[in-house]
Amino acid sequence: MKNKKPDYSHLSSSQPIGIFDSGVGGLTVAKEIKRLLPHEDLIYFGDTKHLPYGEKSKEAIIEYSTKITNFLLAQNCKAIVIACNTATANALNEVMQSVAGRVPVIDVINPVAEKVSYEIHNNVGVIATKATVNSGLYKKSIRKHNKWIKVDELATPLLVPAIEEGFKNHPITHAIIYNYLSNSKLKNIETLILGCTHYPLLIDEIKQYYGNRVRVIDSPNIVANHLKIILDKYNLLNDNNPKPNYHFYLSDLTKNFEKISKKFFGKTIDLELKVL
Repeated sequence: MKNKKPDYSHLSSSQPIGIFDSGVGGLTVAKEIKRLLPHEDLIYFGDTKHLPYGEKSKEAIIEYSTKITNFLLAQNCKAIVIACNTATANALNEVMQSVAGRVPVIDVINPVAEKVSYEIHNNVGVIATKATVNSGLYKKSIRKHNKWIKVDELATPLLVPAIEEGFKNHPITHAIIYNYLSNSKLKNIETLILGCTHYPLLIDEIKQYYGNRVRVIDSPNIVANHLKIILDKYNLLNDNNPKPNYHFYLSDLTKNFEKISKKFFGKTIDLELKVL
């Protein structure tokens, strides 16, 4: 039996896009969406109270993700972007069940895996949280499209706390990056996927480690382009909104989130505490 074609005729292009992550990492995706779709209203939920998701149980990640999804649906969002690899790897099916076909759901793993699969990549490395690596979803997704690609995944759990604490361009993060990227698992890779939306905040330092030896994949750009394709397909692109609104909900207000969100979105953003 063929999958039933989604019906989004009840949705309007003027509705906002909902985005969520455990913290500041999803801002890398939100920033790309803002750049690529400059007329869209965005509602972002950062679950800073429960970060990092990578250290949580699958059951906890499912609970957080479905609660946030239902909240974003209640905010009248026309699409849900799971801007978190750990939530995608552990709760995508449950989020889809919560949505029940009412709006499109875009995750951050499958579009990246598909793009990598159809380009010239032989040995691919993935760095991600423990929960994402344990799920094996990157390897499964890539090899579903191209079984010849060799995929090595490495858990890098110290990076998210370092980023959330604001240790960008700091000796601490330099040491952590060197320690992880010199791991023998990543010895022969030609391509590196940053399997956590926090990690692009360190992309310059990661590229500096490799020089030109390894191609580092820009996942937020791939995800934003995929979202654009989906919205365009269903006539949900907003191209007539000269002053888009960006609203940020946090389960715990943190200085680092405020700093990075203002850097990406300007000084006049709305930050609101919301405990679900």
